Amino acid sequence: MTKLGVNIDHSATLRQARYRQISENPNLIVEPNPIEAALLAERGGADSITAHLREDRRHIQDSDIIELRRRIKTKLNMEIACAEDIINFALNIMPDYVCLVPENRMEITTEGGLDLTRNCDKAASAIERLSKKGIVCSVFIDPDAAQIEAAKSIGAPVVELHTGAYANAWGISGEENFQLNRISSAARRAQELGIVVNSGHGINYDNVGKLMSVAKFNELNIGHTILSRSIFVGIEEATRQMKALLEKFSA
Repeated sequence: MTKLGVNIDHSATLRQARYRQISENPNLIVEPNPIEAALLAERGGADSITAHLREDRRHIQDSDIIELRRRIKTKLNMEIACAEDIINFALNIMPDYVCLVPENRMEITTEGGLDLTRNCDKAASAIERLSKKGIVCSVFIDPDAAQIEAAKSIGAPVVELHTGAYANAWGISGEENFQLNRISSAARRAQELGIVVNSGHGINYDNVGKLMSVAKFNELNIGHTILSRSIFVGIEEATRQMKALLEKFSA
């Protein structure tokens, strides 16, 4: 069955909106706590917890990653850029997984996949160093044949296909089918090369079924839609509902 990774970044986004400058007062209640979000997601059936430690620390902080590593009982998936200080931090923390992603300081969220045709040396070096420590590495890439071949050439054991273009094409039949075909072809080629296939970005309760109908995925990493639904039903229940969909469409 396809596993569910829950991305908790935007619980930290909400916290930082109010508590960007943390007081020295040790009694101050700072909320929401991303760690509690992660623990509730686990109770709802999450197979892993994803957190993106950005270079600008706009949401997840170093202390969050340290606490996640200490307290969660499932797998910790760190999303990071190919930046030396972040790689060193990951090597010290030892998450179960690391997903290499691009970063743009002006973006609201990750807008596209890592271009391995231009960043292969940095990505290859990061994969080698992290893999030597037993950390399973993936690369977040667009669902294109050239990126799949490049991922293979640098030794990436896992790819995470960027599904944002599919999500943005939802309801526009010709474009939606085109994007689904891209994902299907990329997943098939990766699997032919012995690469494990995950996917993420823009996946929600409505579009996940069609996505899973065109390819088999090891894991889907989903955040925004679960946190959005959690406003109304809570994180544990929102996670449980998404997990049920993955079970349904994996059958």
